[in-house]
Amino acid sequence: MKKTLIALALSAASVHALAIQPNSDWTDVLQEAQGQTVYFNAWGGSDRINQYIDWVGEQVLAEYGVKLEHVKIGDIAEIVTQIESAKAVGKDQDGNVDLMWINGENFANMKSNELLFGDFANHLPNAAFVADKPSIAYDFSVPVEGLEAPWGGAQLVFMHDSERLPNPPKSADALLAHLKDGGRFAYPAPPAFHGTTFVKQVLSEVTQQPEALLKPVDQADFDAVTAPLWAYLDEMHPLLRGNGKVWPASGEETRQLMDDGEVDISISFNPNEASAAVREGQLADATRTYIFEGGTVGNTHFVSIPYNAKAAAGAMVVANFMLSPDAQARKADPEFWGDPTVLDLAKLEGTQKTRFDQIDLGPWALPIEELANTRGEPHASWTGALEAAWAERYAQ
Repeated sequence: MKKTLIALALSAASVHALAIQPNSDWTDVLQEAQGQTVYFNAWGGSDRINQYIDWVGEQVLAEYGVKLEHVKIGDIAEIVTQIESAKAVGKDQDGNVDLMWINGENFANMKSNELLFGDFANHLPNAAFVADKPSIAYDFSVPVEGLEAPWGGAQLVFMHDSERLPNPPKSADALLAHLKDGGRFAYPAPPAFHGTTFVKQVLSEVTQQPEALLKPVDQADFDAVTAPLWAYLDEMHPLLRGNGKVWPASGEETRQLMDDGEVDISISFNPNEASAAVREGQLADATRTYIFEGGTVGNTHFVSIPYNAKAAAGAMVVANFMLSPDAQARKADPEFWGDPTVLDLAKLEGTQKTRFDQIDLGPWALPIEELANTRGEPHASWTGALEAAWAERYAQ
């Protein structure tokens, strides 16, 4: 009799799970989420980020009865391919990915192939705190439309040792001049995202057709738009550390090279990375962060739910918690991660805002007003095209 009752309960829960929609009443979502295990597929290459995700897991388990399993991956594109394959064979339920860290080209791919759960993000209670910004409404020029929930801000920044290099170059042209004058620099080879972003930054500065970057790449004359980029890189690469033949594997490696004295400037996509790295003894106290005078490429990174997620309700609960002022403040604190918030602090009151006011970025990070000087990401379709063209020209 007991087994029969359990089977009936599980069956009822399964039927109810199928009824959960992106815009379901939040009370129903919370009820369905209890006891679910959410498999969160996210990059696992940073101890600090992994520890933060562990903390998120502790909180959602204690508060909502949701278990969070961090599936550590190297490239989210591989997971997108898995979901595409599942749809191709009709596996439209009980997928093994419930939540994923995603943006850019991968989001555009999933959206165009209808691989996403739906407009859930606009219905999360904590969405009320989210900033009204183009980089949140559009992901690499693709309308988000609630298909993914913002998680953190990102912007290309440069770090330097202010004692060794007091006046760093603040444009692509100035960087090239710095190298010609004996300066030292290196960037990761695309498709490492720091390298791809650096290439986009240079393209946005040197192209004669910047408006073409906001449209799908197949609507542009690719050769004409990118010709100044290749001319720039052809001149730069022989001057780099490694002479354009050996490349750092990541932005983190450029940071290590700078700490070792092998380059003058390192790159990051986290404006607060220097604050965390100095505190951990990975960079000198004289390290400072800066951006180019004309702005640098910035975007938002998101979490999303696949169309066939087994624990969609639990995934919504986790995504909502990630947008809470407490979770966003902890993430923005370089003691824990240092990832800029997606919240509008003007919408917070009392202790919610106090948490952010108490964050100490030190002298190593940029003031938030300087980070407002951003260049938009090119349309998502440019990413693959640029990476392929770069590889054709420069990969050994």
